[in-house]
Amino acid sequence: MHAEISFIGLFLEASVLVKLVMLTLLALSIASWAVILQRNKLLSSARVKALRFEDTFWSGVDLNRLYKELIARGNTISGLEAMFVAGFKEYTRLSKVNSKSPEAVMDGTSRAMRVSLSREMEKLEHHLPLLATIGSTSPYIGLFGTVWGIMNSFIALGAVENATLAMVAPGIAEALIATAMGLFAAIPAVIGYNRFSTQVEKLEGSYANFMEEFSNILQRQAYSEKEAV
Repeated sequence: MHAEISFIGLFLEASVLVKLVMLTLLALSIASWAVILQRNKLLSSARVKALRFEDTFWSGVDLNRLYKELIARGNTISGLEAMFVAGFKEYTRLSKVNSKSPEAVMDGTSRAMRVSLSREMEKLEHHLPLLATIGSTSPYIGLFGTVWGIMNSFIALGAVENATLAMVAPGIAEALIATAMGLFAAIPAVIGYNRFSTQVEKLEGSYANFMEEFSNILQRQAYSEKEAV
């Protein structure tokens, strides 16, 4: 391939606007891959931590001891651990002041866990809208660069009496590179967004199921404490 129709050569010969389009798409592609790698690591860690905590929770461990162990870890808890801590903390606090009203205790406990669930979902969904934006806009940005490049090529050809394929090819190739870069940025972003959205939905379902099961356990405990009083 001749130097003048190499990728670098076409980029250097492109108009300023097409160069800006290509550089923008390159930046979007880098940002997309950075988000994909970061989200993949975070969601994988969240799944592992959720499974590990559920194994511990259902192993018959004393809830008070589990709560104290998690509190001792400070800000490192997340996911189901954070929901458990929020729910158990609120349950313990309300039980001291509303021991004769299990309904009030459970209402407050459920609210605390729903707030914790909402916060955890915000963490899991963070940056996913960026992937969706890159996936939906990159092809159009690339197409804009292509249209602009082809338009300039035909304008230049209009000033030449005898146009040849050798004169047309570099300009067309330069323009089409913008579309290719747009697709290169968009395809991984769309695949990553769909994959991570599915994973987030599954984690949300797992978190919601745990919240319901934990609420049932605390509700039974609340009523047994009321009867003991």
